[in-house]
Amino acid sequence: MTNADRAELRASADSVLARLVSDASGRARLREDQWRAIEALVADKRRALVVQRTGWGKSAVYFVATSLLRASGSGPTVIVSPLLALMRNQVEAAARAGIRARTINSSNTEEWETVQSEIAAGEVDVLLVSPERLNNPDFRDQVLPRLAAATGLLVVDEAHCISDWGHDFRPDYRRLRTMLADLPAGVPVLATTATANARVTADVAEQLGTGAGTDALVLRGPLDRESLSLGVLELPDAATRLAWLADHLGELPGSGIIYTLTVAAAEEVTAYLRQCGHTVASYTGRTENADRQQAEEDLLANRVKALVATSALGMGFDKPDLGFVVHLGSPSSPIAYYQQVGRAGRGVEHAEVLLLPGKEDEAIWQYFASVAFPPEELVRRTLDVLAQAERPLSLPALEPLVELRRTRLETMLKVLDVDGAVRRVKGGWTTTGQPWSYDADRYAWVARQRASEQQAMREYAHSAGCRMEFLRRQLDDEEASRCGRCDNCSGARFSDKVSTAALDAARGELGRPGVEVEPRKMWPTGLAAVGINLKGRLAEGEQSFTGRALGRLSDIGWGNRLRPMLAPQAPDGPVPDDMADAVVTVLSDWARGPGGWASGAVDAPQRPAGVVSIASRSRPRLIGSLAGRIGEVGRMPLLGSVEYVPDALDTGFSRTNSAQRVRALHEAFVVPPQLAKALAAADGPVLLVDDYSDSGWTLAVASRLLRRAGAKGVFPLVLAIQS
Repeated sequence: MTNADRAELRASADSVLARLVSDASGRARLREDQWRAIEALVADKRRALVVQRTGWGKSAVYFVATSLLRASGSGPTVIVSPLLALMRNQVEAAARAGIRARTINSSNTEEWETVQSEIAAGEVDVLLVSPERLNNPDFRDQVLPRLAAATGLLVVDEAHCISDWGHDFRPDYRRLRTMLADLPAGVPVLATTATANARVTADVAEQLGTGAGTDALVLRGPLDRESLSLGVLELPDAATRLAWLADHLGELPGSGIIYTLTVAAAEEVTAYLRQCGHTVASYTGRTENADRQQAEEDLLANRVKALVATSALGMGFDKPDLGFVVHLGSPSSPIAYYQQVGRAGRGVEHAEVLLLPGKEDEAIWQYFASVAFPPEELVRRTLDVLAQAERPLSLPALEPLVELRRTRLETMLKVLDVDGAVRRVKGGWTTTGQPWSYDADRYAWVARQRASEQQAMREYAHSAGCRMEFLRRQLDDEEASRCGRCDNCSGARFSDKVSTAALDAARGELGRPGVEVEPRKMWPTGLAAVGINLKGRLAEGEQSFTGRALGRLSDIGWGNRLRPMLAPQAPDGPVPDDMADAVVTVLSDWARGPGGWASGAVDAPQRPAGVVSIASRSRPRLIGSLAGRIGEVGRMPLLGSVEYVPDALDTGFSRTNSAQRVRALHEAFVVPPQLAKALAAADGPVLLVDDYSDSGWTLAVASRLLRRAGAKGVFPLVLAIQS
């Protein structure tokens, strides 16, 4: 291409940009690095990696390139995009530039056939797909080959997810290596991210070169965000942090995001702030898709002051005038933190970023670290089970045969799929028979990287140096320097003072005891495969009533008290007085609430006639004292304990999923004769007391035994549930 041709191409590119940013004057101009990337893609048909700060305009690169390539007769652009919120933003942005964009994802399955027909008819300029869609058997085997053959440009958005070293590694992204290798010669590829350090950048660039025969062009820019003012407020406890939000949320500019580390915390904070008169909404992985979309729209239109969100609201959410990001709890990685705070200040001169770290952060980090790639013996066990199966096994069919929770099992299978050891087909998963080695060195290195990132976040919270410079150095930004804007550079902008009224209200909200414990009603699928003849619905007369717990381990109220007491190595001891008093409050509210035995409802169950505990090998004093206190205050006799059969749990199973849990517990309990006699004589239901419920199966199996032994009903009562 001649210089004159390139000059003409540049003029066309600037014209498309003007439409994209709605610049009626036509004076919009691409940044030089934006143009370099577009020139490489359109004129030279190269592969490029763009690592630039949030708000730099990475999406402008692929939309302008798409418009130019389509004008020259190229096929549609395929964008691999990780989040629905990001997809929705990109579809709207494309329309502004006259680009017809469609999406195939889990929320629009009813549109897939229409979209595929439109692609075949040449009516789609951009197709956005999730990385998970790349290994859907129908899409992978029928749609993807035709799409790859016709693609004019492949875009990998949030490309740090490709790399094992990235903070947000997603196994399905690694399938892009295969797609890259299979692309026809001359198809340009663009990868973009704002959060890649030097190691991730090198890893992604190397993968981009797969099948291309040439090195990828890497355009890496400085990562300063001139609009962001970073700060940290260290407050003594969760109640003070909530009170600070209630008192100071109105002082924060515009509307924004309050990030929490868990779903339970997001729901707690939302309820409290609403109670204090603030207009906020919750946004988590538990939020229904329609409610998520409504919450996004409300934030975009400034109808809410803030979304209280988990990391489910992260990559790609685009609100240029977002005025603040507050973290109630510290993320475990400075790279993840930089990515999340990057939501703010994209189209305004000033935005506030504030971290309110909590003592519970470390426990939450440890929990998420515990679900890393499984040890080799569990991986080999899974491969053996698949090898011996006569047909593909679905996740529900495979789960009873291995000791992994379904989400962790699915993630492991995706990694094995990318490694070539298994393959997803119609009906489930099957082994390929290909040799596979457990890369212990890689998994150990990733674990060390995670530990290093956690230490960096501790240092960030307590650092006396420039906070933006700290984050930029964590991302290997060679131009990192003092920002002059953060609290350490220019002084704190917010007081740590809170009002007595807000603090009292926060303590009341966090100290309010009691959450429902939903009973198990269906047996896990596949129990027959492990020799347990149970399936379908638990018999009506063998189920428990809905139970109660003092709190969730994942919340920031009672969870902060319960976590250390119920930790695996915590010493056993009697239940603390204030905790026992709170349990009594839970019982009182439960009795008088809807469906409670003292509610006066016509169909209300009888008042409990006695207390039964579940024997414990690790916390007998805790459970015994709790049962005793309840019986004393409620004037109910202690009827006895559901006991373990000797050696019942010495089976070696980890019981980490429902089927394995039921397998381990089935026939592990016994109702002693004295307890059975007391149940038969009792004139009402019983309270079943335990310390903690994770899967709910201990309560379900014990309740079933008690009902079979003559109990008129069972009300489970525990100190804590997981979530």
